[in-house]
Amino acid sequence: MMERKSGNFKMLQPHKSPPAKKSRKERNRGKIPGTAGSTEIMEQQIWKEFPEDLFEAVIARLPVATFFRFRSVCRKWNLLVDSHSFSQRYSEVPQGNPWFYTITHEHENSGAIFDPSSKKWHHPSISGLPEKTITLPVASAGGLLCFLDIGHKNFYVCNPLTQSFKELPARPVRVWSRIAVGMTLNGNSTTEGYKILWLGSDGEHEVYDSVKDTWTRPGGMPSSIRLPLSMNFRSQPLSIDGSVYFMRGDPEGIVSYDMANGVWKQYAVPAPPNVSYHTLAECRGKIMLVGLLTKGAATCVCIWELQKMTLLWKEVDRMPNIWCLEFYGKHISMTCMGNKGVIMLSLRSRQMNRVVTYDLSSGEWRKVPACILPSGRKRPWIACGTAFHPSPIALA
Repeated sequence: MMERKSGNFKMLQPHKSPPAKKSRKERNRGKIPGTAGSTEIMEQQIWKEFPEDLFEAVIARLPVATFFRFRSVCRKWNLLVDSHSFSQRYSEVPQGNPWFYTITHEHENSGAIFDPSSKKWHHPSISGLPEKTITLPVASAGGLLCFLDIGHKNFYVCNPLTQSFKELPARPVRVWSRIAVGMTLNGNSTTEGYKILWLGSDGEHEVYDSVKDTWTRPGGMPSSIRLPLSMNFRSQPLSIDGSVYFMRGDPEGIVSYDMANGVWKQYAVPAPPNVSYHTLAECRGKIMLVGLLTKGAATCVCIWELQKMTLLWKEVDRMPNIWCLEFYGKHISMTCMGNKGVIMLSLRSRQMNRVVTYDLSSGEWRKVPACILPSGRKRPWIACGTAFHPSPIALA
């Protein structure tokens, strides 16, 4: 029995692993003359008759970086991407994680794009933007970015991936005070047009329609909305189902505007206690809030969700404690860049500078690698930015 057991034990622990299983092509190689050549011919014939609509469906699901490498393969594939049928197919594909267009120094007109999926920085050059005037990214929709110069005079819209660029017509109303800007699509893609809304604390506002290529003044605000709005300019406006949401203070709450119907609404929503640098965010149609929660010498980044029935904020997550320990006893400032499913936060003090991302769907926190310029120099800190969903078909 001992010998039998010993033999069984040896069988369970062989001296060498079994040979790897060969593919059918390798097993048949050399048995029938001409087999390999005939296989190659068969494969070419299959790809030649591959359905065009199925081909477009596959290409539309490629990662953005892979997509642009695909375009350089041949002229036929490059023209395929520019076709109307492919644009329609691409607009039907669910959007992935957003990218972040950031201004890496407040006194320079140079931007950097961060891709959270690959954790890589890109350094595009948007040739249409004026070089002598500082322009900042203020909104996005459908793969397009909206820029505004610091003099609040001129708007620009562009696709940072394809360099599609447009300078919007001059506005009839000159506003020298600070404004908030929102952007929405008329349909599923930019081919159906887009709208841009700017709003000042005094209630002054205008709407740009890309289809008509004009600015319009829809009228004054309803008397039920108290003026001035005391806008929270730290919070970027949200765009959900064709409506734009702005955060206001005194009284604390949210003001929304329906781009299609031209209807204003306001909601009294008090901010959570002991919160600062708070900003709106969006996740699958839900309104979220991100802010710094401070109690004594302890500071932490917290996430809240707006309860529709009570119009109160409910805490749903916060930054890991081991990360928050680094903030203890320090005066922390926070800048939120992007609020579309994934947010990017720049956390700064005299002793530290951290950039992190947070996925509102999965609850995952990640540290962002340092932004290194092509020259090899590291950017010291990020001044501002906004999120956008990269799109190779979006036209300004």
